[in-house]
Amino acid sequence: MKRLAVSLLALICAAACSSTTEQQSAESAPAIGRFASANPGSVNTYWLHAPQGLVVVDTQRSLTDARAALAAAGAPIAAVLITHSHPDHVGGVGVFHQAFPNAPIYAATPVDTAIRTDPLRFYDLTRALPDSDYAPQMTYPDHTFAANATIDAAGIQLATAEFGPGETETATAYYDPKTQALFAGDLVADKATPALLEGHSCGWLVDLDRLRTRFPHIRTIYPGHGAPGGPELIDEQRTYLEHFRHLVRAALPDGTDLTDDKMNAITAELSRDYPGYPSVASLPTMSQENIKSVAKEIRAENPATLPAPCRSS
Repeated sequence: MKRLAVSLLALICAAACSSTTEQQSAESAPAIGRFASANPGSVNTYWLHAPQGLVVVDTQRSLTDARAALAAAGAPIAAVLITHSHPDHVGGVGVFHQAFPNAPIYAATPVDTAIRTDPLRFYDLTRALPDSDYAPQMTYPDHTFAANATIDAAGIQLATAEFGPGETETATAYYDPKTQALFAGDLVADKATPALLEGHSCGWLVDLDRLRTRFPHIRTIYPGHGAPGGPELIDEQRTYLEHFRHLVRAALPDGTDLTDDKMNAITAELSRDYPGYPSVASLPTMSQENIKSVAKEIRAENPATLPAPCRSS
């Protein structure tokens, strides 16, 4: 468990200091802004215009990046939405709260619990890293809601849905039915090498099917990592996970060991099939750790009870 926590921490706490901002517009909605910290480990903060001000989705990993995201978004910030509890999405909540103390901070009840309890001690470990620029204290949500609730964020009605365990233990997606915009957190990435260290690749596939069913009319997906895109991002994420699982399963016939040669072959094939996919973090051994985690997961699976989305992988 300690090794997993450290590996995950290195993954989600990669240092990043440069930024980009993007805006995409739709006929029926104002622009949606984006701040993306630098690769490796680039993570997104979004803001959308609401009747009462800007609604921010996720807040970056470091205080420096959070301040840059706040400056890029501008004012006034009327609400903050949290998709999940990983440090790279909640590290900057306090920066936004200090600037706009009356703006509510929204999180689903399971996500709020994960932030408050920090079961893998992510936040303490982050603060202990060399040259850490992490919040000395967490700022917690002050507006929680139940699974699959509809919330009013600064005058915009947003549908929500809860997912996990998958990419993370628990996560929330936010959907604006008027603009058909989905803020997916880390459920979906665009052309990025994901983190599979938690060993829930099958659960992630189940989540993607549930996401498509829950929100069938998506126009634009705003992912936690990578550029916004259409609903095809769900299919691309699913294809990546299925292919990854297939490669790992093929390397484990009859329960044989996962050798370095086999891991190197899987890594090489992924590099050929997905060229130019940046890692969601700076962890040098992430590919190998991903393979080990998914191998352990597959070994423990019972084919008779395997969910349908996982059977073809």
